[in-house]
Amino acid sequence: MSVKIYLYSRCGTCVKAVKFLEANNIEFSSIPVREQTPTKNELLQMLNCYDGNVKKLFNTSGQDYRALGLGKQLPDMALEDQLALLMGNGNLVKRPFLLFGEQAIVGFKEETWKEFFSL
Repeated sequence: MSVKIYLYSRCGTCVKAVKFLEANNIEFSSIPVREQTPTKNELLQMLNCYDGNVKKLFNTSGQDYRALGLGKQLPDMALEDQLALLMGNGNLVKRPFLLFGEQAIVGFKEETWKEFFSL
């Protein structure tokens, strides 16, 4: 089973994640998150892996997140509206955004990924 990873090519964390996958001979397909955002089903899958904490799916350190004032708005926003934001703007999606079967993980920390892939 291949890994699906949404990333931004100029993101240092995404570059590290790709190097990790390559070094560990993990097959993957990469998708440019700015051009093709995760689907609603993929977002829901990720949300399920983070116990419904939708904030984990947002790139909270990104300019778009700050410019839209989402730090204050998200807590009162309906889930459907939050998902629509993520599907409409790849800059808002935390990256790398990785899907592997029924499992999913966002961000990259080598130790966490080693556990995730049982390495």
